[in-house]
Amino acid sequence: MSLHQLLANNRAWAEGVVASDPEYFSRLARQQSPQYLWIGCSDSRVPANQITGLAPGEVFVHRNIANVVVHTDLNCLSVIQFAVDILKVRHIILCGHYGCSGVLAALSRQRTGLSENWLRHVQDVAAQHERELAGLSDEAGRHRRLCELNVRAQVHHVSECTSVQDAWARKQLLAVHGWIYDLQDGLLRDLQVSRSAGAA
Repeated sequence: MSLHQLLANNRAWAEGVVASDPEYFSRLARQQSPQYLWIGCSDSRVPANQITGLAPGEVFVHRNIANVVVHTDLNCLSVIQFAVDILKVRHIILCGHYGCSGVLAALSRQRTGLSENWLRHVQDVAAQHERELAGLSDEAGRHRRLCELNVRAQVHHVSECTSVQDAWARKQLLAVHGWIYDLQDGLLRDLQVSRSAGAA
């Protein structure tokens, strides 16, 4: 598909939206007040708004390869700080997905060029759970489990970042959740690793 076609698709989409809701764009332009920050994978098959049924303006989004959160990534940390301090989101959802090619590359130590440096963070998670992963009989099972373990690790990292710790210290209602998305059935699953400083 050409870039020209993408622009044509956009025009058709915008016209369709206005036809069904004439105030849609003016309403959207007036404010952004999401309750959710979504930190997910860059994978094009996992669009946050679409799989959660949320409209634009209802979810603030940050994506990177394998949904990694590290204390040296000022881009991600700035998104978290802005979402927590300025937008006052109530929930941070760290969402991974089964079938993640970044997690698979880390697991199999596949050569991927520059992104290998980024995926070292996922390799560290694999190393921390080496015995559990080795006990699984096939690579598909190890891949699936590492996708889950990576989400758990990143929930911990989000919970330890300064912006979240400061919010909890001032009793701001904020919860961090770990979810995983299954490309095979389109369903999100709660991994039951939520953290909060109060009911949120």
